[in-house]
Amino acid sequence: MILRRFAAPFILLASISPALAHTGHGASSFLQGLAHPLGGLDHVLAMVAVGLYAAILGGRALWLVPAAFLGTMALGGALGVAGYGLPYTEIGIAVSVIVLGLAIAFRISLPTLAAMALVGVFAIFHGHAHGAEVPQTLSGHEYAAGFLLATALLHGVGIAIAVIGGKTRWRVPQAAGAAMALTGVVLLGSAI
Repeated sequence: MILRRFAAPFILLASISPALAHTGHGASSFLQGLAHPLGGLDHVLAMVAVGLYAAILGGRALWLVPAAFLGTMALGGALGVAGYGLPYTEIGIAVSVIVLGLAIAFRISLPTLAAMALVGVFAIFHGHAHGAEVPQTLSGHEYAAGFLLATALLHGVGIAIAVIGGKTRWRVPQAAGAAMALTGVVLLGSAI
């Protein structure tokens, strides 16, 4: 019952609006970078999931997993700005939502280094999607700072959900993870 209450809104949002934040519109300012991750359900879910998963793992993973995502996302963004192509970017982003959602839902406890590697692989796709939208005529530093800050804030939201939701008897983090995974399947269908 709880799972359905969490899954239904995510699936509805994914099916009635453009699920992917990558419009090819070009970006150049800090505010555009800050807004970009918030404009797509795929990014929001993946970035919140990183925070949720880090909180579930606990210990050093609480800060190392989000830091690995941010660092690797910056690398992916640099590749996108430089014009390097990355095949299947949208599919990689959708798969990130599915895999991270399942890891949360089933409380899969990876060693910290493995969790860092997992989120790092996905972060390359997210970063590339952001970086590819920066016009070649701009350096993109302000834009990158904006999307990195937005990402860190979304990680913080995931951590907060895990901390607050973990104190209830409803298993909010696991239900949220399951809803994310289900939404990721819808996103994957849109990306294929």
